[in-house]
Amino acid sequence: MDFDFKAGSIPVLVSMPHVGTDIPDDIAARMAPCAAARADTDWHLAQLYDFAREMGASTLAARWSRYVIDVNRPPEDTNLYPGMDTTGLCPVDTFGREPLYLPGAEPDGADVERRLARYWRPYHAQLRAELDRLLAVHGKVLLWDAHSIASVVPRFFEGRLPDLNFGTAGGSSCAPAMEQAVIGLARAQERFSVAVNGRFKGGFITRHYGRPGADVHAIQLEMCQCLYMNESAPFAYRPDLAAQVQPLLRQMLAAAGDWVRR
Repeated sequence: MDFDFKAGSIPVLVSMPHVGTDIPDDIAARMAPCAAARADTDWHLAQLYDFAREMGASTLAARWSRYVIDVNRPPEDTNLYPGMDTTGLCPVDTFGREPLYLPGAEPDGADVERRLARYWRPYHAQLRAELDRLLAVHGKVLLWDAHSIASVVPRFFEGRLPDLNFGTAGGSSCAPAMEQAVIGLARAQERFSVAVNGRFKGGFITRHYGRPGADVHAIQLEMCQCLYMNESAPFAYRPDLAAQVQPLLRQMLAAAGDWVRR
């Protein structure tokens, strides 16, 4: 399978587009040694969000590494943050600007088209199908796009990121009341710092599928990885840290789910 999918019983879909670590052999053979570390993976999110399935949410987790193709980028590879540095649809370097490919082995246009058909479109077909199923059953649905990133990545931002970075495409991907249901809980606690539509406003998935007028409400959460894991290789999961943030994650996801069920 190209993803791990479990259908749930409540109108909530948790998407994890950057958790994949698999790289097909033919692509791996063209890559530089640094690619093997998969350093830019959204590590362990399926474990961190294991409560989502207990709540009855549907979950969709990518199998393939973002180094193969980034399923949270537009298929035409336009920049989601014009004027700012980002990695592309088929990245050619890491977040640390290390070349991902051996010299002359970078993907060309034909490679990109093949990867779109083979790896990108199956994820989006499943995402769309599940949103449509939940809409048909419930009449309204929440799409929660789950991400994580190292707390310090100089290429993309200065200093340390806030702990919890919410994106709603500037407020256009979900109803204001649903955004407030989530953000209000985040801001009511004092342990974790919070940003809304700051450096991360939501990727392609949030912006493309979030259509509050059509009863699909999408929100992205980009978390600092230091909240639940070690940020240096081998990127170990830290249950002691995760236990501190999981109750808030559960509370926010439940609040968003309760809102769409009203």
